[in-house]
Amino acid sequence: MFCKKNWLEIKNSFEAWWKNEPLDRPLIQVSSPRKNVLSQSGYSVWDIVHNLDNFGYVLDKFERFCDETYFGGDAIPNLFVNFGPGVMSAYISGNLNIKEDTVWFETPMEWNEIYDRLKYDSENKWWKLTKEITSLATERCENKFFVSITDLGGNMDILASLRGTERLLLDLVDSPDKVKYCLSKINELWFKYYDELCSIIKKSQEGTTSWMDIWCPERHYPLQCDFSYMISPKMFEELVLPYLIEQCEYLNYSIYHWDGPGQIPHLDLLLSIGKLTGIQWVPGAGAPTVTSEKWFPYYSKILKSGKTLVLPGAEPEKVKRLIKHTGQKGILIQTIACNSEPQAENLLNELLTEQSQ
Repeated sequence: MFCKKNWLEIKNSFEAWWKNEPLDRPLIQVSSPRKNVLSQSGYSVWDIVHNLDNFGYVLDKFERFCDETYFGGDAIPNLFVNFGPGVMSAYISGNLNIKEDTVWFETPMEWNEIYDRLKYDSENKWWKLTKEITSLATERCENKFFVSITDLGGNMDILASLRGTERLLLDLVDSPDKVKYCLSKINELWFKYYDELCSIIKKSQEGTTSWMDIWCPERHYPLQCDFSYMISPKMFEELVLPYLIEQCEYLNYSIYHWDGPGQIPHLDLLLSIGKLTGIQWVPGAGAPTVTSEKWFPYYSKILKSGKTLVLPGAEPEKVKRLIKHTGQKGILIQTIACNSEPQAENLLNELLTEQSQ
């Protein structure tokens, strides 16, 4: 990798981390503007959807961003093929509404219409565009950057976009069999889309990446169910867990995107999934950050269960305390971007020195 001169070392560390093997240091991802870069190009994860007729411009801009960025520690240059969180719903409905810094998918439909649409459509506009940018990016990425699989989404979240969130909440009680049928069909499609994108990416890239910016030597993906914020553990066990298990069995490795305090009641069920590799904790808007002691008991529980732990958005000045609590086995910390390359380098040197003592 042109941005990672020590790629072989980083690669070995990632491989050990996925297997939850002991490492002589925790995985730390730190980034900053490079020295002598007065201002970065301003690449945005939304550049793709705002330049649908000019993907070449997006790739040029991303390469400039890589040149201008210091990827410290285990951070990697990773092009997130972003058509919005849960874009698979657009592959089914055909609807994707682009806003300035987000996209909307929700298109409430009746059950019969959803049944009719739960099939693979090779001519769907958004699916064709996803494959096009993925193909163009992989042609450019070799020895430069990684290309991620797009954010397909969690199957219950996809169904919420198709049915409407409020109606789906009622359906869980009134029509659970219809919900289960659709979730099963969505899972089948999810595997189909994932397979096709993997086949494109593997032509020029070793391993896989995702929106989490974590490299994996084999097939992996972030799994999620943001909808579960609104349901009980009993309902989660009946209507969410079986399909998560199917996805974990299908993938080589998997990380569950555990998003916000409303999902805390589901932790024991998540940890019961034998094939689930790890948990990414995101505290949510308005909550204390991942470095807060409030979350430390959950970190201990996750790590003691044998799962790995991903903590994004850590303040650089609080990372040492975080590592002191969690230890270094099975943990991957992603810090907030540092202001400068010297600041990022100093942070890494301090952490590595402390771990070697």
